[in-house]
Amino acid sequence: MHNEILADLLFPNTDKTPDYYLAKYPARSLPEGAKVTRYAPSPTGFQHIGGVFAALVNERLASQSNGIFYLRIEDTDQKREVEGAIEDTIATMNNFGMNFSEGMTGETTEKGNYGPYKQSLRKEIYETFAKDLVRKGLAYPCFCSAEELTELREKQMAEKVTPGYHGEYAKCRNLTTEEAAERVKNGENWILRLKSPGDPEHRVKFHDLIKGNISFPENDQDIVLIKSDGLPTYHFAHAIDDALMGTTHVIRGEEWLSSLPIHVQLFSVLGFKTPEYAHIPQIMKLDNGTKRKLSKRKDPESAVSYYKEQGYPVTSVIEYLLNIINSTFEDWRHENPDLDYHDFEVELNKMSKSGALFDIIKLNDVSKNVICKFKADVVYDQYTTWAKEFDKKMYDLVTANEAMSKEIFNIDKEGPKPRKDFAKWSDVEEKIYYFFDELFYNESKETIEYPKNVNQEEAKRVITEYKKIFDITKDQNDWFSDLKEMAVEMGYAADRKSYKKDPEAFKGMVSDVAGIVRTALTHRTNTPDLYTIMQILGEEKVQERFNKFLEL
Repeated sequence: MHNEILADLLFPNTDKTPDYYLAKYPARSLPEGAKVTRYAPSPTGFQHIGGVFAALVNERLASQSNGIFYLRIEDTDQKREVEGAIEDTIATMNNFGMNFSEGMTGETTEKGNYGPYKQSLRKEIYETFAKDLVRKGLAYPCFCSAEELTELREKQMAEKVTPGYHGEYAKCRNLTTEEAAERVKNGENWILRLKSPGDPEHRVKFHDLIKGNISFPENDQDIVLIKSDGLPTYHFAHAIDDALMGTTHVIRGEEWLSSLPIHVQLFSVLGFKTPEYAHIPQIMKLDNGTKRKLSKRKDPESAVSYYKEQGYPVTSVIEYLLNIINSTFEDWRHENPDLDYHDFEVELNKMSKSGALFDIIKLNDVSKNVICKFKADVVYDQYTTWAKEFDKKMYDLVTANEAMSKEIFNIDKEGPKPRKDFAKWSDVEEKIYYFFDELFYNESKETIEYPKNVNQEEAKRVITEYKKIFDITKDQNDWFSDLKEMAVEMGYAADRKSYKKDPEAFKGMVSDVAGIVRTALTHRTNTPDLYTIMQILGEEKVQERFNKFLEL
């Protein structure tokens, strides 16, 4: 019996040939050097930061080369599919500014000429290529039960042999065509396996765009191509899809590096050109001095939702990830403070070969640099958008006092070195609460901060005198001159030099007096410019706070 007959028995409803699909999905017409990349998640959960990291590398390389970045949903493991995961993936990518040229646009919608972009809808394509492999004697049906495969594995372990379905242990590999056909006709369950041509004594040399030159033994495992449910395995589907969709660069996590021998072999067996591969490092975290993989279970920052809940601007997260992708980004940003991050060229050969370390402190530093460049209107809009969902109390206060809030967000923003008060929107309340009476007067006395070596009695003495001379109409120089003159009269040194020369002769310095005024108005010792705070609060509220302070 010929393989053709067995192929027809296995796939009786498949009447197309590989040539049909090769013609249907012709080579793309793109500029020289253009890269075709993809983000191809399984819908088995909601997005995590590692997925955004991988997608960003793919999107940047495609975009900066005038290529194609597409979304393919790899849903062949339908038992583990999570409802809403596809929409979450699309929304996450759009939120992070990574808009796909092609691919899924919703649970059931897509765009592009190389679809379907959901693997469960491509079953006919996989069956066509599987049937062709059977015809060529490169694939065969396997009838082994789960129990038989378990026994096989236990035998191999006892014999200290590499486990798997290979060589003499591949029971169904050498069935005659007649025997295989008879078992199919009898209704026995089967899966389709590759008849691997590999010899582990031979090594394959390969150049990974991140790891560099690597070599590995040829694959000799007769891997599963089509499962018992009729759907393909990841290995088989990805090879066919990447070939037909014209993927030039497969950029994926380094956990897939061990599968590379299988994938290189599949491209060869199927007669496809092997794409370039780049295996990006896993995101790691320092935990008690040792590196470990960022964990969905242990680390809240692994979930994309964490960044939204905490209020990190999307740009902050992207710029931080670019720092991880290429360490040269930090110097580039320093030299180009006003350029959009899209102008930075990502280079795979400059990626770390080992785990990329995720550092929340570094993220905060990056985010402060991002937010400090936002105009006050942008800060207001982004903050209120976040607060509306995550801090209704602050949303109501800030939007009810829009003009004042924009003044607050504009403090020290106009100069060459804008203040870096906020790393994320959840920081805002603590930094600006004292502008709002509803929050300010609810503080307990115990939380009030005083300048070093200043007690409450002395602070009240200073405020009693200062409220007599306070004049909000004066400019900043005259305002400070008045404060300084009063401080000297009350026994404070006019400058640090005089105080250091004879500290016993003074109660403190002028800066201590300014600090006392700051305490009375904000209950804090570290705030933005005091004069500006007074201008925003206004004459009436300043005097009211002085009076309330004296009543403590």
